Amino acid sequence: MKMITAIINKKDAGEVCDALAEEKFSFTKMATTGGFLKAGNMTLLIGTEDDKVEQAIEIIRKHCAQRMEPMPSVVNAGVPAFGYYKTEVLVGGATIFVSAIERFEKM
Repeated sequence: MKMITAIINKKDAGEVCDALAEEKFSFTKMATTGGFLKAGNMTLLIGTEDDKVEQAIEIIRKHCAQRMEPMPSVVNAGVPAFGYYKTEVLVGGATIFVSAIERFEKM
C-alpha cells in the first residue's frame, strides 16, 4: 500500500478531487499555504494499492495546470519602501510524494 501526498494549487483542487472521486480513489483534503508565495494550496492524502499509484498520479497530472500569475515584489535600493513592481511567477502543477505504508486500518 502507498500514501500519495499531493500538493496542488487551490484553483485546480476541484477538478482534481472530482476526477479522483470518479475513479473511486479515497482521499483526505486539507487547505494548506505555500511557504514561498504564501498562496493557497490543497494537500491531498491518497491511500491506494501499489498498482494504482500511476493511475492516481496521471489523474493529478491531467487536471493540474501550470500558469503564470502576477506577484507584487518589493524593490529595496537601500531605501525603505523604495517601490513596488509586479512580476510574474510560475504557479500550479503539483508536488507529489509517494510513501510506503506499513499498516492501514479503516475503523
